[in-house]
Amino acid sequence: MNQHKTTTNKRFHDFIIIGTGASGSVLAHYLSSAGADVCLLEAGKHYRPDQFPPDELHANTELMWNGGIDPSTDARTVFLRGKVAGGGTIINNCLLDRFDDIALDDFRNQSGIDFYNRTTMDKHYQEVENHLNLEYIPESDWNGNAHLYAQGFDKLGLKRAALRRGQKGCCNNENDCLVCLGGCPRESKQSMAVSFLPSALAKGAVLKDQFHVQQIIHGHGHVSVFGIHKGEQQALHARKCILAAGSLGSTGLLLNSGFGDRLPALGHGFHCHPQFMTIALMNDNVDSHKGAFQALKSDDMRFRKQGFKLENVFAGPAGVALLKSGFGASHQQFMAEYRKMACIEVAVRDEVPGTIKVNNSGRLVIDKPLSDIDRQRAEAGKRQVRDIFHAVNARKIMESPLCIALHLMGGCNIGQQAANSVVNEGFHVHGFDNLAIADGSIYPMAPGINPSLTIMAQSHRASQSLLAEFGQSISESSPLSFVQNTEKEAVQS
Repeated sequence: MNQHKTTTNKRFHDFIIIGTGASGSVLAHYLSSAGADVCLLEAGKHYRPDQFPPDELHANTELMWNGGIDPSTDARTVFLRGKVAGGGTIINNCLLDRFDDIALDDFRNQSGIDFYNRTTMDKHYQEVENHLNLEYIPESDWNGNAHLYAQGFDKLGLKRAALRRGQKGCCNNENDCLVCLGGCPRESKQSMAVSFLPSALAKGAVLKDQFHVQQIIHGHGHVSVFGIHKGEQQALHARKCILAAGSLGSTGLLLNSGFGDRLPALGHGFHCHPQFMTIALMNDNVDSHKGAFQALKSDDMRFRKQGFKLENVFAGPAGVALLKSGFGASHQQFMAEYRKMACIEVAVRDEVPGTIKVNNSGRLVIDKPLSDIDRQRAEAGKRQVRDIFHAVNARKIMESPLCIALHLMGGCNIGQQAANSVVNEGFHVHGFDNLAIADGSIYPMAPGINPSLTIMAQSHRASQSLLAEFGQSISESSPLSFVQNTEKEAVQS
């Protein structure tokens, strides 16, 4: 017997957007700015800044899917993704870089989509950057880990650069910035929660948080979305539905809704940036958990060509404990030296894609083994990290065996043909004019650069494309006029 009460929302929205991260919130801002009736659906909870979990254990369980652990089928890789209003921008460090020409050229060549070029994308980058406060981490805000990173690079003659972060008024010298990975209580980090999402809501967009979408049905002239909202089954209807649930979320929803039969490329081309952390034990306290725990990145073209980059990074005690294999006295002794730890991560630009499927229960099955090429790139990076730590006189070096996959991309790849892609140049799903996607799931490959800013930029482009279908521009504030008088018939169908 169905324990959920079913209700139908008779309101016919212009757009339903599933997901509130770097894509969904940006789309909602621009569409609502043009007068569209926008409904945002988010599986996670909408938190005020003072409501974010106070520690990393609760942050993992409350702000991420499956407690922060989505494993690959071989259980050797862990995928992290946000489940909270604001999406992954709540749990990441808000590092915002534009793609270089290498990434843009590779994207264009792989997909055949012409807008992946410097001239076009810079316009969209500039537009979204106008709504964010971006700062390069100054040396005055470096912590001990960053200073060791810089010393090692300089001794070995390696090129480094400051990271660009979305932040405003963050007193890095005084604060424990590890809390940023569990939401920023200071409203400094430029996540969607303090930028595009509140702007969209102020312009009339409606947010339904804790809404678990179960099925999407594409009809003639409209889309119906079915799900459970705070224990109650609901059906919502809109002229268009935009999936912005990320690589795993958007792909999984389409697969569970039966679109795989018409989209042979759905679930293929899944990429990520596998990351490997190496911890060095120093003689003196480093206190890597204090201040701006990420400040520097490698800027050496040799590394870029080899398919990896290096960043100074760290984690809370629970996260560091998971990186160390073993248990008992040796593990306890290792954690007792937490304040003496320095850390550098190797982020790999993966080469060989994986697949995303769903089983008979509708649960995700992620097949993403590390290829020989990926392992070679990781080893080249780790070898460089060992050299850096030796240069700063580390007394012991520990390479974590755990592979953490961030920046999940692909599964709904953009391209020109339905035979080998899911989304076309106008961000519509092939063969389904009322479905669109502009999040990281449409990426044709891994860029080797943090993807968040480019997701925002291409979502701005997608909003322009969608509005252009109805003769509207983003600057116009008059209500959109494409909702038809056949609302009752559409809802009943």
